[in-house]
Amino acid sequence: MKLLEINNLSFGYKTNQLIYNKFNLELQKGEIISIVGESGSGKSTLFELITGNIKPINGNIKVSKIASIYQDPYSSFHPSFTIIDQIKDVVENIDELEFLCKHLSLEQYLINKKPHHLSGGQLQRCSILRALLMKPDVLLADEPTSALDNVIALEVMQLLVKFLDRFAILLITHDENLATWCSDKIIRLNKNGTN
Repeated sequence: MKLLEINNLSFGYKTNQLIYNKFNLELQKGEIISIVGESGSGKSTLFELITGNIKPINGNIKVSKIASIYQDPYSSFHPSFTIIDQIKDVVENIDELEFLCKHLSLEQYLINKKPHHLSGGQLQRCSILRALLMKPDVLLADEPTSALDNVIALEVMQLLVKFLDRFAILLITHDENLATWCSDKIIRLNKNGTN
């Protein structure tokens, strides 16, 4: 079942310098595709195109329900509100909250605090918690484990893989080992366009 379909996508911030030129991608339920590449190669731009924050020059994108995990957890939450309030703003049902907190090694009392009371790693786990509770069809994960230590990062990725019967994952990562371990397909980008 196709959850994300990108056809003949063309995009560039300068019309004479395309980042994507007739780019195609299909993501099926239960699949992980990793996007790897150096800084400035267009990895995060692809997510902005998929979420509709920027528009392509040509081509089209069809996508089912999305949830996103970003590299910087502090930009993912408003500083004035508690984590649980910000989760409830976007989540209809929090019946799996306790289960997910346990599997994310996240002490549940932390979600009643405001973001600045949490470490970067704790906040990133809250970001992953919120995304999973949204019950997405497609999980856009931009360096989701970069704020976590190696042990927690592995546990989090193992948890995400366990949930592949529910959704598909499009993963941005600099970590070639991680991409090789978890991906069904790896797309490598360079600054001159896609490979």
